[in-house]
Amino acid sequence: MTVLPCVSDVRIGRRGADEPKRPPMHVVLFGAGHVGHALIALLGRLPCVVQWVDERDELFPDEVPANVQIEATDTPDAIVNTAPPGAYFLVMTHNHALDFSLAARIMRRRDFTYFGMIGSKTKRVKFERRLIERGVEPERLVEMTCPIGVAGIVDKAPASIAVAVSAQLLQVRAQLGVEFVKSHPSPEQATPSLSVLS
Repeated sequence: MTVLPCVSDVRIGRRGADEPKRPPMHVVLFGAGHVGHALIALLGRLPCVVQWVDERDELFPDEVPANVQIEATDTPDAIVNTAPPGAYFLVMTHNHALDFSLAARIMRRRDFTYFGMIGSKTKRVKFERRLIERGVEPERLVEMTCPIGVAGIVDKAPASIAVAVSAQLLQVRAQLGVEFVKSHPSPEQATPSLSVLS
């Protein structure tokens, strides 16, 4: 009989009971238009905290989910600088010039988890050219997701876009979760079990 140490991926008990708890996503949403409103309805139920930013105070609803903080400001660009490392940036304002200003400021950071901007492939090409002119390295442009949302959802209704974007955020979070769990093993994963072979 030979006894060999081995690490098993099989877990007994409640799923996630002994997994390290991941922090919620910190989402910074620029834009309080129709898509922004639809997105807040979903983000209010997801594992995240949201800074909802717009210059137009009158567009914000009277009540928002508990995990949402309204930031009515004349200087939305400044919010980019104060967001924590690992933030998820979503840009969907009413103004292309503001979208570009936000994009340029976000791309100056190197510590965000996700940067998505609503728009077409044509908008992306124009913004890429202008970002390169502003000193953004071409190889970093893959860090900007535009158009946003999971592939395959072609409906342009605000609720459909919100579902596609929320799904994409959850995909990014899930991928980070796999990496997080690998770097923070549970006690059972850290200690090899003994397997008896006869």
